[in-house]
Amino acid sequence: MTLQEAQKTVDDWIKTIGVRYFNELTNMAILTEEVGELARIMARRYGEQSEKESDKNRDLGDEMADVLWVLICLANQTGVDLTEAFRKNMEKKTQRDATRHKENEKLS
Repeated sequence: MTLQEAQKTVDDWIKTIGVRYFNELTNMAILTEEVGELARIMARRYGEQSEKESDKNRDLGDEMADVLWVLICLANQTGVDLTEAFRKNMEKKTQRDATRHKENEKLS
């Protein structure tokens, strides 16, 4: 599924099942909450904290998809074409970082 298809799929779901989008500020708060849930799993599963029993069966991909879902909602609400935005962002990073990471001694 492309980003464009994902944006349309989310929009169709919202309009047929979800009734309507939450407002942008509510979705921003929800995005923050979802990122926090993902961060908790990452910190406990891959970081130095011990993983709680209740978190051991949490699906990392599902948590990432929750973040993506709300981000797509915000893009749809604010008129952002994620395909174009991502293309431009990759171009910016490629130009800006063409040699930066290769010259970073910490990454050698």
